[in-house]
Amino acid sequence: MLQHTPDCAPLPTPGLRLRRPLQVICVLAALAALSACSSVTSRMPGITSLVSPYKIDILQGNVVTREQAAALQTGMTREQVRDILGSPLLASVFHADRWDYVFTFRRQGQSPQQRRLTAFFKADVLEKFEADELPTEAEFVASLDAGRKFGKVPPLQATEAQLKTFDERNKTTAPATPAAPTAAPATSYPPLETPGSTR
Repeated sequence: MLQHTPDCAPLPTPGLRLRRPLQVICVLAALAALSACSSVTSRMPGITSLVSPYKIDILQGNVVTREQAAALQTGMTREQVRDILGSPLLASVFHADRWDYVFTFRRQGQSPQQRRLTAFFKADVLEKFEADELPTEAEFVASLDAGRKFGKVPPLQATEAQLKTFDERNKTTAPATPAAPTAAPATSYPPLETPGSTR
């Protein structure tokens, strides 16, 4: 009589027995590498501080200068204020009678600039405005150029001697008179349809 034996789990293959220790070794190697990175940064902080990513200049908001603020007068309409200062950066539904003009400028290696002008309206007429210390247009342009490293771009100015040699060189290489255009040869093309053909 045949006896039914219960199904046994298959025996592990030799490749499967080797896979488990290999995974453990890989995990231990990754942990050792990560701990080595943290010890390098803690022992030598000078290396990481030497290299820093480049950060672009961030200019946001409305630029309002002292000349623009001087042109504001109480009693102006909203349209007149908008013509002088531009559209406000912040116009809240909850503060319909208040326009905020905010300007921020961030550059790597410099302290950030931030200025604000707030215009208050009553019945669509400018009642008053409050502003931080605003720069003149010349001061604002100078603040944008401050801190930049110049000297990499050569000056884009030519001396009189350079202009003279440039003119002489171009006079000798340019043709004296332009060549007269020649007439295109007459070409005849065959007709697109042959006589007597019907569609």
